[in-house]
Amino acid sequence: MLEVHVPQVLHLQYGMYVWPCAVVLAQYLWFHRRSLPGKAILEIGAGVSLPGILAAKCGATVILSDNSELPHSLEICQQSCQMNNLPQVHVLGLTWGHVSPDLLALPPQDVILASDVFFEPEDFEDILTTVYFLMEKNPKVQLWSTYQVRSADWSLEALLYKWDMKCVHIPLESFDADQEDIAESALPGRHTIEMLIISFAKGSPDLPP
Repeated sequence: MLEVHVPQVLHLQYGMYVWPCAVVLAQYLWFHRRSLPGKAILEIGAGVSLPGILAAKCGATVILSDNSELPHSLEICQQSCQMNNLPQVHVLGLTWGHVSPDLLALPPQDVILASDVFFEPEDFEDILTTVYFLMEKNPKVQLWSTYQVRSADWSLEALLYKWDMKCVHIPLESFDADQEDIAESALPGRHTIEMLIISFAKGSPDLPP
């Protein structure tokens, strides 16, 4: 058993509390925990950072990031690190779609975590711009992402094609996430959540064992 502590704050900003997708992505990480030690992992739009904190506790080298223009979100990332005694985890301000000095200085990553970042359709392109930049640093990097289906009109496929990316849908039952309660959390509930692994179209993603 592994304990993870995260702060939650009643706040208008999305990143101040745990969303259902974070629990599902954390479950995927836990299911594949033996593949995590030594991996370089960046969580984008981290907020309370449940998936990133879990990955760090499983032995990955983790960087947590959120919008550089939202200091409260970065503070909540820091609090999550402190609550879990993870001083080695760095917190970074990254604004999607902006090529900042911090983004340029990032070392190549093995995995990018994104829990419910595909929330506002107007952000989708900026998110993929940032992911594409990171994929150019390491063409084998994968984006492990969960998102909640909120509208049948939203689709990532056309944008992924534009950015020369592809995705593999991971069935929730393949990592014991096809239930209303996961790890004593009732958050996933009856929400429709998708688990995706996104990579460059030119390469075949090596899925975790």
